[in-house]
Amino acid sequence: MAALLKDDLAQAGAEAGVPLTEYFVTDRAKWVWRYRLNQLASDPGCAGWLTQIVVAEPEGAVVGYAGFHGPPDEAGMVELGYSVVPLHRRQGCARAILTALLRRASGEASVRIVRATISPDNTASLATISGFGFVEVGEQWDEEDGLELVFEVPA
Repeated sequence: MAALLKDDLAQAGAEAGVPLTEYFVTDRAKWVWRYRLNQLASDPGCAGWLTQIVVAEPEGAVVGYAGFHGPPDEAGMVELGYSVVPLHRRQGCARAILTALLRRASGEASVRIVRATISPDNTASLATISGFGFVEVGEQWDEEDGLELVFEVPA
């Protein structure tokens, strides 16, 4: 993440073990890396829950990044997040990533609820979560993303 913040794709790719593209050093991606590095600095134990590079198997294509916003909170809730490289959109990658994240959450005894927050204008993400049992439970204002609809599903 530190290498990505320095626009050093070669170093970041070497550390990740896969070649990374300019998508990983966009302003939005850099915001994610900066935020997650701050989380790691304050709580190194949350590392296993945070954003990671997503590689499609068996071809080995880097299709995006995904993870949780942190470990389960005191109520057993985790919030997921993912982003798919434009070249790999509309190919089922987001649904595969969502499936993997939900599987990970359900495998943890401390997780009871999985949350997704989505802009009401993000029709692609709204379509992605349909069919996974998410229920809209409210809305919130996010300083980075603006208005978001809040969806939850039991783990």
